Amino acid sequence: MVTPVNPPRLDGTSPPPPPAPAPRPRPVTSLPDGVRERVLRLVYGDPRAAAELAARLTDRQAAGLDPLPTDPADLAPGLLHGYRREIRALPEDTRLLLLLAAADQYPVATHAFLRAVAAARLDTRPLEAAESAGIAYATAGGVGFRDAWTRIAAYETATPGDRRDAHRLLARVLHDDTELPRRSWHRGAAALGPSGRLAAELTAAADRARRAADPALAAALTERAAALGTDPRAQSRLLARAAADAWHAGDADRARTLAARTHADALTGVLALRTGQAGEAFDALIAGATLGTAPVPLLARATEAAIYTGDLRRCTEAVVTARRLGVRPPGVLPALAAAADGRYEDARDLLEATAGRCGPGGDPSRLLHAGIAALLLGDHTRAATATVRAAAAARARGLTALVSQAMEFRAYADFWTGRPRAAEAAALDALRQSYATGQDNGACHLQAALAMFAALTGDADLCRERAAAARSYALAHGLGLPAALAQWALAFLDLGCGRYGAAAARLRALAASGPGHGHRAVRHLATPHYVEAAARVGDTRIARAAHADYDRWARAVRSPDDLALSARCRALLTPGAEALDHYRVALELHAEGTRAFERARTELLFGSALRRLRRRAEARDRLHSAREAFDSFGAPHCAEAARAELRALGAPAGPARGAEPPTVRLTAQQLMVARMAAEGATNREIAGRLALSPRTIDHHLRGVFTRLGIRSRIELVRLLSEVE
Repeated sequence: MVTPVNPPRLDGTSPPPPPAPAPRPRPVTSLPDGVRERVLRLVYGDPRAAAELAARLTDRQAAGLDPLPTDPADLAPGLLHGYRREIRALPEDTRLLLLLAAADQYPVATHAFLRAVAAARLDTRPLEAAESAGIAYATAGGVGFRDAWTRIAAYETATPGDRRDAHRLLARVLHDDTELPRRSWHRGAAALGPSGRLAAELTAAADRARRAADPALAAALTERAAALGTDPRAQSRLLARAAADAWHAGDADRARTLAARTHADALTGVLALRTGQAGEAFDALIAGATLGTAPVPLLARATEAAIYTGDLRRCTEAVVTARRLGVRPPGVLPALAAAADGRYEDARDLLEATAGRCGPGGDPSRLLHAGIAALLLGDHTRAATATVRAAAAARARGLTALVSQAMEFRAYADFWTGRPRAAEAAALDALRQSYATGQDNGACHLQAALAMFAALTGDADLCRERAAAARSYALAHGLGLPAALAQWALAFLDLGCGRYGAAAARLRALAASGPGHGHRAVRHLATPHYVEAAARVGDTRIARAAHADYDRWARAVRSPDDLALSARCRALLTPGAEALDHYRVALELHAEGTRAFERARTELLFGSALRRLRRRAEARDRLHSAREAFDSFGAPHCAEAARAELRALGAPAGPARGAEPPTVRLTAQQLMVARMAAEGATNREIAGRLALSPRTIDHHLRGVFTRLGIRSRIELVRLLSEVE
């Protein structure tokens, strides 16, 4: 006989079901960086709600594979239950005023509370009960809530009928032309059921919101239009549009949730490009371009997919698709196809045409491609201009998701022109934006860039940590660009620390890596470092072949920096005194370019060659110049290499670092962590603010103590108070 799980009671009634098992503990700090940042954003930074949501996530959500829940009632029901109980304890007329204020503020802010109160001749004195309870307070614009969760509770505690009445009242007082989309929102929220007429009104209102650069409002309106629609095919199209709007607004979880209810290749491709398998993104974007009504933007995204994967030969496929559709291949697409075929002169002309489209106020995607083109041409000044303008144009249009993508490529320009601290600070900000907006592929690219900055400053532990994180994610998602950049960062660290054999081995492996594991453009950019490492260990056969291709590109694009590095490679591959003329040519070309760090490296190599040939006076001048430049860049290990050469020369090695403020020795992130620690924040609190793990914060603080020569937080507080 089987005993029922819930046997009936003696009075014949059934007992309540057993309580659901409590969610297993999952600390917020144990989540991947991107998931943790989005959890904190979804719960408005409330640590109690974050802990509850983290415990409720599925394994796939916790790993970032599935979107996080977006309905407030599903985020932290336990916390919300307590807040609802507080609201229910208030008088009824107080609750109705709070409901009206909450409906006026979220998810669409309409700023109509005071007008609604006046139109309905409501008495606002009952708000005093809410103020006495510390739940809400009067403001110049209406009502301020204690926090976001109180506002949500005030809305969700009300009956559906009361909510509809509140929305109808708010809709009635919104009359201005600029307020029509918000009026439509309230009308839609007050609807009892499906309505084709309201769905059409909401769709038109969403179009107005897009034109006004408000994709978040457009997403809310379009999603509501889909809910009220009666045509299943139209509903699917509206959901796809709402998902695209949510993505542009930076709400990746809602975008992915909505996209799962559609079958739009274009949308699938865009999401995969920034959150999933970039190789699959290319296929979906090409399919979307073939079937859709906007092939040019989708082909531009397909180009970006080819860049991220490193499969540049697929650009030829995209060019063929463009011609078949009768449209002009966009952005850097035709140039990359030409470069992949070895037609370097054609690629140069096409890149020049694209890089020239970097005027202010342009389309952010076009400006992004202009920046990428300028980077490939070695024109870092124009690349910085184009990428900054791309980010500004994206902000002006409300395209939050595009901002961090533009800053990914800005990092290259800052790095090579000798602004590593500015580059690191900008990259860290972009990294947080990428995580917050669910763009984990972009975050991976930025992690690799930050590994390169750490290599430049000689922070070996941080370089290896960031490179390992970037490569692990990149290889799992077919991202050849960050995988190659992280490998280059490790090789660059080896090179700067004098481990030439290890550097050469890493860069040889990079040259052999195919799409998804490596990147032809990164391999090409790393050629001067490979030639240096190979020459140091006497293995020049492959290095000569690599230099030949690099030189052909440098001559085609006529970039002073690329020509300077080619001349440096030639010097490294030339024995004896014959190398000196090549070094002199390289420095003359560097004077016309912008890669200040590489110029310092050329001076170091030139000074070393002069020392070996016993040309003491010229060697001393070159080595002192290199040492000063490396000190200014915050590259102590490279500066120490110059000092070692000066000591071998028997010349003064120059003043040891210490005359400048000690904080100059810190990286941008180390300085940020140091200031928070000096203010009294714990490692866990700092980790929460910066969306990092406590282990990473501990590593940063150890690095701070080492670089500043201190042992405790007390010394850190005293030192920072003296210099700031």
